[in-house]
Amino acid sequence: MSDTKPVTKVPEGQARFFKTRQMEPNDKGYVGFETIWEPFQKEVPYETPKRP
Repeated sequence: MSDTKPVTKVPEGQARFFKTRQMEPNDKGYVGFETIWEPFQKEVPYETPKRP
């Protein structure tokens, strides 16, 4: 009933804070995308202030 077409490979996408990659098709033929986020800000451990 439905003919399965060969999946064309999409190049890796890159934006300012994330990357997207095409995943392998699953058993139903669905091809999804994986999103890898980069941190927005740097996390610094808390230090107690000096006493006056």
